[in-house]
Amino acid sequence: MSLSSGTPRPNPDDLLVLLAVGRTGRYVSAADELGLNHTTISRRIAALERALGGRVLTRGAGGWELTELGRTALGAAESIESAVKSLTGTDGEHTLEGVVRLSATDGFSAYLAAPAAAAVLRRHPRMAVEIVATTRRASLQRSGLDVEIVVGRPQVRRAEAIPLGDYILGLYGARGYLEERGTPAAIGDLARHPLVYFIDSMLQVDDLDLATGFAPNMRESVSSTNVFVHVEATRAGAGLGLLPAFMADRHPDLIRVLRDEVAVQLTYWLVARSETLRRPEVAAVVEALQDQVRLAGSALLGGGVRG
Repeated sequence: MSLSSGTPRPNPDDLLVLLAVGRTGRYVSAADELGLNHTTISRRIAALERALGGRVLTRGAGGWELTELGRTALGAAESIESAVKSLTGTDGEHTLEGVVRLSATDGFSAYLAAPAAAAVLRRHPRMAVEIVATTRRASLQRSGLDVEIVVGRPQVRRAEAIPLGDYILGLYGARGYLEERGTPAAIGDLARHPLVYFIDSMLQVDDLDLATGFAPNMRESVSSTNVFVHVEATRAGAGLGLLPAFMADRHPDLIRVLRDEVAVQLTYWLVARSETLRRPEVAAVVEALQDQVRLAGSALLGGGVRG
């Protein structure tokens, strides 16, 4: 875009504000990231739109979305950010810094996201990774999150959905429980056993909700929104637990039953805005998550946990 001498040039600081809003879709999140208030963010965006002669953001169902002009401006903002960061590099390498916030299920958070974050921080000690443990659908409102890890293919607009890898839910019983109550030999035997799983009325994820279809007559015993509660309640003999194999196989006191009959395969998906994925810090975290899922390998599919 050519600018006449009478046209105000875009302020680089205003472009960086647009970059923060474009990545999160929310003024409040951008304000938190930049240490500004909501009013200042709004004023900066308005000034940028006057300088460019058009709208850079439009209100959408998932928050603020970039217009075509906004996407063009965002590219310039990314170049400014990259140039500024290059000044703090060592030996020609850019230094990554800042916070990346992700949400994931409890089990993924502990056994995959946490070691992935640690790997990133070993390479980039000026970064920080915040992990919000939750089991839900991909959010229509990004809510200040850079990355969401969800179970099942997400239905999202204006965001990218990337499959990370498959994992297996298997049916497990504690050794003492099975000795006392008997080991089920067929699906029909499961009606005599209570099930340890999610609270049905609070489960938001369709794929997890459908996972118990193999035995609709099992009554619930201990149920929880937290998968670690499922594991410990199963170990304590509350019933048979429908558990992620990569978590349950870590405990020698848990025995998997009906291995061939009950093997519910689900998929972890990564959801993020394309603008957010281009942020170097987020890209580093995504790459580490993908590496960690590959490293987990067969453990996710019930092939045992690698030491």
